[in-house]
Amino acid sequence: MNPKLPPKSRKAETVNAIFSSIAGRYDLLNHLMTFAQDQIWRREVVRMAVLADRGWLLDIGAGTGGIAIAARKQKPRLRIVATDFAVPMMRVGRRRAGARNIAWCASDALKLPFPDECFDAVVSGYLLRNVTDRQQAFREQMRVVKPGGYVVCLETSPPPDNYLHTLILVYMKVVIPLIGRWLSGSKNAYTYLTESTRVFMKPSEMTGLMTNAGLVDVTYRRYMLGTIAIHRGKRP
Repeated sequence: MNPKLPPKSRKAETVNAIFSSIAGRYDLLNHLMTFAQDQIWRREVVRMAVLADRGWLLDIGAGTGGIAIAARKQKPRLRIVATDFAVPMMRVGRRRAGARNIAWCASDALKLPFPDECFDAVVSGYLLRNVTDRQQAFREQMRVVKPGGYVVCLETSPPPDNYLHTLILVYMKVVIPLIGRWLSGSKNAYTYLTESTRVFMKPSEMTGLMTNAGLVDVTYRRYMLGTIAIHRGKRP
């Protein structure tokens, strides 16, 4: 077991504490560390969800509402529910410009408090690496999305094994924790975030997980030198 990552038995508690501690600086740090590309990825997630103007969207692990707010900007009449188990993150999100008319709900991604087949699409950003049972997370997303609806996931990805591999690892293991500690005061939070990215599933493995959950037509696109991937699958 990697000593920088929490044991599975305490993972949910640790992740909640980490994200709660950096809630106030989370958006600024994401913007800086992705060279402002994070906003582009969120807009792409919404586009890939293929939503009708008055459709229902669920954003799981919404955090400060980045994807939900991007969706509101693209489709002002969309009906949006944003859910997370880190309540301080959602408190920050509710104060953001563009967060009006978004329903916020504290819940566990492994046991969503919604009826079957009630959303036209389900999206998430950086959720799967933080849950204790990834297969169950996808089962729940499959359960609440309507037949024909899309599940779209924005996730980090281990650096590809190419000539930039070493440079990317240095950035992830040294630069990002330093920036995180400087701006948020939490070195441990950004050490966890970068380490959880390094050991996370490859996009091909994530595709297999989504397929095993019952999603079809699963595809993905990679961004930022291969360290970010957006996956999409459809409920048959």
